[in-house]
Amino acid sequence: MVCAKSLNHNTIRNFRIMKKAYVFPGQGSQFPGMGKELYESNPVAKELSDKADDILGFKITDIMFNGTADDLKATKVTQPAVFLHSVILAKCYDGFVPDMVAGHSLGEFSALTAAGVLEFEDALKLVAARATAMQKCCEAVPGGMAAIIGLPNETVEEICKSVAGTVVAANYNSNGQIVISGEKEAVEAACEKAKEAGAKRALPLPVSGAFHSPLMEPARAELANAIDATPFHKPVCPVYQNVTAKAETEPEAIKANLLAQLTSPVRWTQSVLAMAADGADYFMEIGPGAVLQGLIKRTASPEVTIEGIQNL
Repeated sequence: MVCAKSLNHNTIRNFRIMKKAYVFPGQGSQFPGMGKELYESNPVAKELSDKADDILGFKITDIMFNGTADDLKATKVTQPAVFLHSVILAKCYDGFVPDMVAGHSLGEFSALTAAGVLEFEDALKLVAARATAMQKCCEAVPGGMAAIIGLPNETVEEICKSVAGTVVAANYNSNGQIVISGEKEAVEAACEKAKEAGAKRALPLPVSGAFHSPLMEPARAELANAIDATPFHKPVCPVYQNVTAKAETEPEAIKANLLAQLTSPVRWTQSVLAMAADGADYFMEIGPGAVLQGLIKRTASPEVTIEGIQNL
């Protein structure tokens, strides 16, 4: 973790000569107490947090600051909470001058807001609508996800195709780590086949649904009108989106990719490699947790600098 107050002049000078990629985490990175210290010490953080309470119609700050880990697990709480914490950090961090940005799943909304594509209020409303739509899908069709570790991407993809029912590769997280998603029985069958194929681990994940799979199609359809009606602006820097793993700068393309993300895989490994190929030699994770730092370490060159920030 990096504290902005601790940055000395040499560090700042090094930041200026590095090509900086700022990355934003998704659901699962939340923790009790997140954002409380910043809320109490920074007027911008307090203003945005209070605004979020009004927009959402409930005191998300109470849950973030005083709730338990279980309180934070509900999708309708988790997604706005992680978004809020990440965006506030980006807006309050004096050193935030990105050459490129990316976000993992939900984190893409944070990245788009930090890059000026979405206004804070519009983005939070979309995040809330997304969370509600996804929760409905989870309740309608039982689904699950599992991490497959130690197999090539192609092997996991072939296993998913060979299993009866719906199961797909959902998150390409790092070299040798893929998350699969789909109907519970299909996910379980794919895990067994992965073990037989030599996977180091096939670990079911504690999630409420089959995110980034065809089972999220009703959520994609429900969110389509909301995204279509929201203004999207040109970003201040390229955005590497989950669906394409390429640098995007055109608002209409960004909008289409953001909607497609609900039923498409998160190509995080490919995004990190693309950013590195385009010159990124410094990655900073902005938001709760340190998951993305670990994934980037397993994917990018050892010469790349990787840090994170959870508080200022």
